[in-house]
Amino acid sequence: MASFEPNNPARPPAGVRLCSLDEIKDPGGKSFRFREDTRMFAGFVIREGDTVRGYVDSCPHAGWPLAPMDDRYLTRDNRHILCAGHGALFSLDGLCVAGPCADERLAPWAVELRGGEIYTA
Repeated sequence: MASFEPNNPARPPAGVRLCSLDEIKDPGGKSFRFREDTRMFAGFVIREGDTVRGYVDSCPHAGWPLAPMDDRYLTRDNRHILCAGHGALFSLDGLCVAGPCADERLAPWAVELRGGEIYTA
């Protein structure tokens, strides 16, 4: 998946409204997909209280999407982001704490919370 490329034409520019904060469970995650011709950008947002973090939806170990289904990024106890492909665990700040990509990080996707709405930054 080429969604991690910084010059990917499908990567949305700053200022694009993604959703309201209330549309994401606390804690929870939400998937976003953008297309430009044949290119795709896949990202997701993790919510923890009023904190939102965006990541490119690509495992640093294998390059495939993390979630088996849209919006299903967290473990059952909501403490980690899970790579469904091989079971790697990431802290909510994107650091791999278990699995073949230990000590690597998820690629960040700049997002921000403004007035209860989440935007690309």
